[in-house]
Amino acid sequence: MTGHALLTGVEDIREAVGETLRRYLTERVREVGALDAECGRELADRVTSFALGGKRIRSTLVWWGRLAGGGEDRGTGARIALSAGAAIELFQTFALIHDDVMDSAPERRGEPSVHVLHAARHRSRSYAGDPERYGDSMAILTGDLALAWADDLLYEAAAGRPRALRVWRDMRTEVMVGQYLDLRSQARTERSVGRALRIDRLKTASYTVERPLRLGAALAGAPAPVEEALRGYGRDVGVAYQLRDDLLDLYGDPARTGREPGEDLREGKNTMLLASGIDLARRSGDTAALALLEGVGTVSVDPAEVAETLERLGARDLVVDHCRSLADRGTSRIAGLDIDPGVRDGLLDFAESAARI
Repeated sequence: MTGHALLTGVEDIREAVGETLRRYLTERVREVGALDAECGRELADRVTSFALGGKRIRSTLVWWGRLAGGGEDRGTGARIALSAGAAIELFQTFALIHDDVMDSAPERRGEPSVHVLHAARHRSRSYAGDPERYGDSMAILTGDLALAWADDLLYEAAAGRPRALRVWRDMRTEVMVGQYLDLRSQARTERSVGRALRIDRLKTASYTVERPLRLGAALAGAPAPVEEALRGYGRDVGVAYQLRDDLLDLYGDPARTGREPGEDLREGKNTMLLASGIDLARRSGDTAALALLEGVGTVSVDPAEVAETLERLGARDLVVDHCRSLADRGTSRIAGLDIDPGVRDGLLDFAESAARI
């Protein structure tokens, strides 16, 4: 690594983080395999393939946070930042595997989810007991292993850097609280815009955008105003990122999203999109629309009918506009920062993508 320009581009960052992950995981998988070869193949190898298969959005943001905070893209500090980015990828591996279990999601990234794979293996080998319970248990173990390795990697890399360790600690807690609120909201069939946005803030915005940026900035010893600007950007753009995902769940092209429309509806999730539609139906006195939308999560509904109803009520446009407003506010927070042009362009492009439906 010889200059800022070398590791500002997304593809270069992804490649560098991927190489860091491969080196680290090769040794950890070997350790598991030495204890039990089958566990190495069925659990540890799965962590590796999952972690290496992501888009590396979060690790890219760690790197940009470091450069924005005044860090160089070479030397020991750069290697620490790449390790922190790799740790974030392992943390996401844990979060997604566990999320799929909690949501009973059949697929992830166009392939069977980890719990589904293990359940199928249980059936094909005529194991004793319940295949679904076995699959869930093995997926939980796989996610636990990813989380343990994420912590190991981060704490080894960031030893002696309390600011960075605090960011990591806070991120883990926020994600757990956000997941709790998401599950509780589904169970209670809550339909509240405020609660939906709070879940988006804790469950998605925190570990997807805000904390990765702050982790990189903390590793660089960034001045407080820079870290605060990145924090505000991350909070706003991270929520916009999740709202966009909610819209794509109903209005996206399955060929691009890799999932059938209406997964959030089937799970009864409390989203801003659904909660806004219910509010609008109440205000307009549209009893048919209200009955349809209030049935989400308790009775089977047609995703296409719900999508049309939300669009007719104006809920879709309301969420689209809020995405745009959040993205604009996020980019305004970093407007005054004196940072690498490549990093600035990357952050502006990312904010724009979060607002583009």
